[in-house]
Amino acid sequence: MPQKLEAVNDFVVKFANVNGSGSASANELFARSILRMGVPVSPRNIFPSNIQGLPTWYEVRVTENGYLGRRGGVDLMVAMNPQTWAEDLKEIEPGGYLFYDATKPMPPSMFRPDINVVGVPLTAICNATYTDARQRQLFKNIIYVGALSVLLDIDPKEIERLFGEQYKGKEKLLDSNIKALNLGRDWVLKNMDPSAVALKVRRADAVGNRIFVEGNNAAALGCVYGGATVCAWYPITPSSSLAEAFQSHCRRLRHDKETGKAKYAVIQAEDELASIGMVIGAGWNGARAFTSTSGPGISLMTEFIGLAYFAEIPAVIINVQRGGPSTGMPTRTQQADILSCALASNGDTRHVMLFPEDPKECFDFGATALDLADRLQTPVFVMTDLDIGMNHRLCAPFEWDDSRAYDRGKVMTAEDLQAASAKFGRYLDVDGDGIPFRTYPGTHPTKGSFFTRGTTKDRYAKYSEEGPVYVDNMERLVRKFETAKNIAPQPVLRPAKAATRTGVIYFGSTSPAMAEALDRLEEQGVHMNALRLRAYPLSPVVADFVEDHDTVFLVEQNRDGQLRMLLLSDLGADPRKIVPILHYDGTPITARFITDAIQGHLAPKRLAAE
Repeated sequence: MPQKLEAVNDFVVKFANVNGSGSASANELFARSILRMGVPVSPRNIFPSNIQGLPTWYEVRVTENGYLGRRGGVDLMVAMNPQTWAEDLKEIEPGGYLFYDATKPMPPSMFRPDINVVGVPLTAICNATYTDARQRQLFKNIIYVGALSVLLDIDPKEIERLFGEQYKGKEKLLDSNIKALNLGRDWVLKNMDPSAVALKVRRADAVGNRIFVEGNNAAALGCVYGGATVCAWYPITPSSSLAEAFQSHCRRLRHDKETGKAKYAVIQAEDELASIGMVIGAGWNGARAFTSTSGPGISLMTEFIGLAYFAEIPAVIINVQRGGPSTGMPTRTQQADILSCALASNGDTRHVMLFPEDPKECFDFGATALDLADRLQTPVFVMTDLDIGMNHRLCAPFEWDDSRAYDRGKVMTAEDLQAASAKFGRYLDVDGDGIPFRTYPGTHPTKGSFFTRGTTKDRYAKYSEEGPVYVDNMERLVRKFETAKNIAPQPVLRPAKAATRTGVIYFGSTSPAMAEALDRLEEQGVHMNALRLRAYPLSPVVADFVEDHDTVFLVEQNRDGQLRMLLLSDLGADPRKIVPILHYDGTPITARFITDAIQGHLAPKRLAAE
């Protein structure tokens, strides 16, 4: 008999299903029921870009110790897809468990000798209970949730409460789902020993006041609170739900209480070019506006983004990154748009980017980006990705200070213009920070007007192709980018527990796995100072961090080390000092991958030292 993995509130369950089979809601029900027992979970949905028929997976990290990143490896595989059986089997840890539909006998050669096999005749139970083919397919998913609830000690009352919330006022659906749940529970209780699986859920109080939310939803709400009144977008995976969530939030929060009139505009444009054009037009008029898109959308938007940069018009672009290039992997995650966003457009450009690590920062940065875009008079990118955007994550509750005033930056009013002794210069730097004053259209009947153009101009917006005039404008834009270094969100330092000359830099959705990897490395005697970047341009803190260490690992989810390229370019650091740790297969990075990669690099140095 194989050894049994034993764990309480600390294991990984992975569901292997077929897309379109109705499994998604059942798998989420499984995760939420554990959460309701006070045990943190971190689920991730891995799905194909077609509508139906291809493999899909749902991985649930049960993690009372608080690690919300992917660990790597699977302790219990719920194998419901014959197409992926062989590959799914490989992922199971030695001593782990395979749960499968045992309606048809399978030869021993289909199993691994070092894992524990748990078979439940799901199809037979369905066929004996239901006559409708669609019911058989849908309720099979609920039946396996019921069976797992017995094997893992999940309280069925929590599942029933979730059913009650989902089907409130729809008693027929409520009763039928509870019936399917009990079919699975009853079969296991009558035919199996629940201790066959030694992975158990025990009630805890480890969730606290945290909330369970998707990053796209959080970013949309952040835009609402940040004062956005215009959203123009074109549907693209994985960002579409962000614009839809913004519209939903606005319907609740942005209608005049007396008249019922909407105080916002959400426009589904004919393409990405039109959407960014609308955002720039709204920003030019003084509205706070944003678009949500992904990598291919950014590619199409670059000419307009260059216009906003050179004409100095606020715009916020939320880029929910996916696998590329071209169409790439629409339903997989990467951090591979770093260079395309930092340098978007022809000519010399540099754009501000924000890197949220979780839904809480998606909310915060949604609002912050609108402030920064207004203050800096430039496009600002919020660089989230599919892993954060489309997966539920536990995070701190959102906070908002109702007394907070929007930072509209250097905007001259009619009174300001009237009182000014000097001539208004739209691109005149009056205080050395590179940011000129601007006016909204129609501010004053005779003063403060200017011609907005994408061609070269002087300090007073007058067309000019003179070399010194062009250089003067471009150098002012550099000064503005330098100003952004100190007003964008600053890096977060996690110091090691012992003095060290080794450091690691990371950002965005690598953060949850990185937190666990750092703990594991500490346990193995590898001490590393860690710096989480939250924005580009790079804060002066980053240069100091690199200077203070002999070796700095840079963890990112793309092939070419794109952030590393920016770091080397901007800091002039020794390339041998900045060691890339790159993960780019489209799945979220794991703590094991990070730990193994860093240990693999350090091991030869340790041997040489010995």
